[in-house]
Amino acid sequence: MRPTSLDDYVGQEHLVGAETPLGRLLRSGNVPSCILYGPPGVGKTTLVRLMATATERDLLEINAVTAKVAELRDLVAEARRRKHARKGRMPLVFVDEIYHFNKQQQNALLPSVESGDLILVGTTTENPFFEINKTLLSRMLVFELRPLGQESLEALLGRALRDRERGLGMLELTPEEDVLGMIAQGAGGDARQALMRLEAVANAVAAGGGSRITAHAVEALLPKALQRFDRKGDDHYMVISALIKSMRGSDPDAAIYWLARLIAAGEDPRFVARRLLIFAAEDVGLADPQALLLAAAASYAADMTGFPEARIILAEAVVYLASAPKSNSAYLAVNTALASLEKGNVQEVPEHLRPHGAGYVYPHDDPRHWVPQNYMDRLLRSYFPGALGAEREMGARLRGFWRRFRDEEP
Repeated sequence: MRPTSLDDYVGQEHLVGAETPLGRLLRSGNVPSCILYGPPGVGKTTLVRLMATATERDLLEINAVTAKVAELRDLVAEARRRKHARKGRMPLVFVDEIYHFNKQQQNALLPSVESGDLILVGTTTENPFFEINKTLLSRMLVFELRPLGQESLEALLGRALRDRERGLGMLELTPEEDVLGMIAQGAGGDARQALMRLEAVANAVAAGGGSRITAHAVEALLPKALQRFDRKGDDHYMVISALIKSMRGSDPDAAIYWLARLIAAGEDPRFVARRLLIFAAEDVGLADPQALLLAAAASYAADMTGFPEARIILAEAVVYLASAPKSNSAYLAVNTALASLEKGNVQEVPEHLRPHGAGYVYPHDDPRHWVPQNYMDRLLRSYFPGALGAEREMGARLRGFWRRFRDEEP
């Protein structure tokens, strides 16, 4: 069911739409050396082949999982030959899963990319900024492909169900309303997964003599929805980032959803608990000091119980933290003080604050339990007014409490 033209390509409108820079390049016969980066099943390989077709270039393919350096050298030599045969028109060299190449293999491609013997297009599911040599990456553009949306997947499934030559049209099946949407929703933005699910259901219905794909057949046959998540990859960091930002934005519903994504993917409860501890101190902070105690208790309880029960404990903590008032005053204060030290604000400890220093006044000897006393160099204080200024919120509360206490007591 791979499309044969850019006009038939579904999804990735932000990259190959008619008015996008890359779309204009391809439709004018040009293609840059580039990396196509994105999760499985979103059309990376298909797009590479359409790049060659749309620009009328020879396509040479190699898989980085099995290729050796000798094969790469042969590929480069063939690319030079094709360029000469086509009077300077560079062929497109496609390296699938290019991140599997080691440094030596990647370096073997570098001179040919630089000299213009070939146009290199690589695909990768891993972040190219971490996995590809900087010297090679600096000569290529990086385009990120996204998981396909529900509408795009439904369009692909409908096309496959109707196509009698390449698809399932010969089965002459009709889907119930919303059935294609059910299949698309369970595919996690992966077109390959969506087509596999459709094929399995369609063949099962046809084998039973049926002519209609029902919601019951989909629910009975297909497994749970695909969870697009890699505990060591970008999804890991994107989902935890979404959880933190949802809590910071005081949206407990969204926060619970992102927590559920982590739980469903089998994330380590200790990892989630550590992030909740950090959030309680950094984002809730002195607006609700109780939050850190609750996060610490939840961390201990989740570690003691483990999944599945830990999901309840973590959910309780997430709802509390998302709903709590927010203040990053302590976070700002310590960062400002550290930045001040880096700028050279290193003062001597005042004489009266040193061990056995002369002139120190013991606050508890005063009936107010507080005395006006300098605890840092006033001239140097101006270097980082935010360090103590950021604490005004909690300090004002405490001072107000002690004033009331002092006024009420004889």
